[in-house]
Amino acid sequence: MHELSLVQGVVEICETHATGRRVLEVTLEIGALSGVVPEALEFCFEAVARGTLLEGARLVTETIPAAGFCSSCRVVSTMGTYFDPCPCCGAPVLELRSGDEMRVKDLEVE
Repeated sequence: MHELSLVQGVVEICETHATGRRVLEVTLEIGALSGVVPEALEFCFEAVARGTLLEGARLVTETIPAAGFCSSCRVVSTMGTYFDPCPCCGAPVLELRSGDEMRVKDLEVE
């Protein structure tokens, strides 16, 4: 479960930016093709946040759809998997433009 180490990193980032203030809510953006399971993040969050500025904070996750660029027809389209062909021309390879990231979008502090 790599979500545990991801949550540890999120807690570190949030504590750094909270500058000693209690964190009330953290919003994460998670790419649809990132391989991160939001439910697993939520499961780990409570345990990792215990005893930190994030203890009791609410974790909100937002999914970023995956988008790929076709170099043949120069169209950006939604992707369901890394191996989706271009829906416009059928080209076999799309260059991933978004959807594999995970980042802290917002941090609400006291």
